[in-house]
Amino acid sequence: LKARYDTSFASGVICAGGTLGILIPPSIMLIVYAAASSVSVVRLYAGALLPGFLLVGLYIIYVIGRAALNPSLAPKAPKEDFEGITFGQTVLMLLVTVFPLAALIFCVLGAILFGLATPSEAAAVGALGGLVLALAYRALTWQRLRESVYLSVRTTAMVCWLFVGSYTFSSVFSYLGGEHIISEFVQGLDISPLTFLLLAQLIIFLLGWPLEWSEIIIIFVPIFLPLLPLFGIDPLFFGILVALNLQTSFLTPPMAMSSYYLKGIAPPQVQLVQIFRGCMPFLVMVFIAMLTLYVFPQIVFWLPGLVYG
Repeated sequence: LKARYDTSFASGVICAGGTLGILIPPSIMLIVYAAASSVSVVRLYAGALLPGFLLVGLYIIYVIGRAALNPSLAPKAPKEDFEGITFGQTVLMLLVTVFPLAALIFCVLGAILFGLATPSEAAAVGALGGLVLALAYRALTWQRLRESVYLSVRTTAMVCWLFVGSYTFSSVFSYLGGEHIISEFVQGLDISPLTFLLLAQLIIFLLGWPLEWSEIIIIFVPIFLPLLPLFGIDPLFFGILVALNLQTSFLTPPMAMSSYYLKGIAPPQVQLVQIFRGCMPFLVMVFIAMLTLYVFPQIVFWLPGLVYG
């Protein structure tokens, strides 16, 4: 950021790229939605792949287009940076750095998609693979292992308590007749399925500003789920739209986690306002991806139908 690239442009690319883990599995967001909606996890993962690659494609087109129109945003590296580096050395660096992690991701994702393992079992495979890679890179220390276990337990405990709170809220809400009231209210509006989808996604988008994705999926999404059969909307399709929509919550203040993470590791001269400014064009890419799914819903259904029937 400091040496070569435009700060806002590079910040936006980094933050937007960091959010793609939500739609290119493995991802806890889809697992939590599957638990809340009783939708098959493997079908959700399969349904999320093509929308995830669609979003990646839009990001790539935007980045290349901006850099081509304004080369000063991302100038070419000087030739002296590559002096003495042969093609064989480049391949070796890829084999050592990129391919092991890619293979680990493929094994975890493939085990779920092809029905070889449940998400929990695949997570165990991923944890074991991570330990092996850390050992191979000579980065496995007792302190790092301890910290990893602590952070994993803390995150698991947080999600479990969110489940407890959400199920309590849902039970009380249903017992008091809240679902029936909302169902009658929505039916009385006499709106089309498309209008309902747009209204639901608008509410989720606004909730993404002050709340984190876990709170939205566990507490608020179950309010919409009983209304889906009334409009003939598949929960799988709705879940992928929600996952896409929640990409915005990682980029928009005040709960823009990607932006705050980047600010925490960026040089001091990189301002938070610059990071937010760089993220704005990628929000447009998310909206374009959602619009594409509205127009071509088979993007979501094609792969699950092909693999699982």
